[in-house]
Amino acid sequence: MSDRWQVYLGGEIHSDWRDRIREAAAGLPVDFTAPVTDHDDSDRCGVAILGDEDSAFWTDHQGASVNAIRTRTFIKRADLVVIRFGEKYRQWNAAFDAGQAAALGKPLVILHPEEHDHALKEVDAAANAVARTPEQVVALIRYAIEGSLG
Repeated sequence: MSDRWQVYLGGEIHSDWRDRIREAAAGLPVDFTAPVTDHDDSDRCGVAILGDEDSAFWTDHQGASVNAIRTRTFIKRADLVVIRFGEKYRQWNAAFDAGQAAALGKPLVILHPEEHDHALKEVDAAANAVARTPEQVVALIRYAIEGSLG
């Protein structure tokens, strides 16, 4: 590991949780990476780069395959993986990313509201910690890096 930690922020892309973590972690030796968070760009990257497809299935397949280049690379390079499950939408991609991180033996923090506890019990069981707020995630990062609670 270098002097700087590589932290991958995966999962839900419809809220400001990544910005809150980046702001609260200012001053820590951390470099953050993430998936493409522009929803339209993420959905259409495959056809935008490789050409149109005849069906929505193949458009989605091509986009997921292209996005996987970034996601897999950043998860493999990460010293810590944080995956957020938000309040809206079924986030199968977040579950898949958490599974990849767990399979690679990456330290894993899951971030989600309490109402998802039952649905995410297996994902939570694979994690090193389950946080409720971005600020708790930063406290975990600070403790891991500095061994300090404050």
